[in-house]
Amino acid sequence: MNPKSGATHHGRQNADEATHAVQYDIYLVGVGGQGVLTIGDLIAEAAMAKGLPVNFYPTKGMAQRGGSVTVQVRIGREVIGPQMPEGQADLVVAMERSEALKAIRFAREGSDFLLYGHVWEPTKVMLGRADYPTLDQVRETLEGAGARLHYLDPADLPRRDGARLPANVYVLGAAVGCTTLGEILDPEAVAEVVTSRWERYAAVNEAAFRAGLEASADGT
Repeated sequence: MNPKSGATHHGRQNADEATHAVQYDIYLVGVGGQGVLTIGDLIAEAAMAKGLPVNFYPTKGMAQRGGSVTVQVRIGREVIGPQMPEGQADLVVAMERSEALKAIRFAREGSDFLLYGHVWEPTKVMLGRADYPTLDQVRETLEGAGARLHYLDPADLPRRDGARLPANVYVLGAAVGCTTLGEILDPEAVAEVVTSRWERYAAVNEAAFRAGLEASADGT
């Protein structure tokens, strides 16, 4: 399914018109310490490098304690508010299973929903006072919303020199490789943004990004 498109802001009749006609909304969610804000920031930077207008709206709670973190990246409009309407997102990226359930309401019918199945059990769950959602529950809720699930198992996160690659950069690669985000942003352009951001760790981050591009993210 193609991303949403609309009229250009300035109505230019040239190559810029096709670029600025793209309208693409991304909702990202996870918990503190997972690098959710970084994913959104890298997407925004890659979009700006392409000449696309971007609005970037991060929100975080008690991030150091595993609190909820959300980011809205709204591409293709010069100015737009931070409150994305429910059922509007072309892509939802969830870095934690229970947070995924909270984000499903933002997915529009036919959109992509990329879930990295990390489990962060809140205190109530650990004390047996609350249930933690199963993957089947997330899948069933997504089916009801009409979104396409792309699932990444954390156990499949590759290693380099014995250490796991950065999960957030890996997920970014999968988002570009498995969803309609890859129709908006060229993978090589995103890879350039990733490697230039932290030159000291360029090789590790490039490995994580390319592993994500090649990952088999399906609905199982």
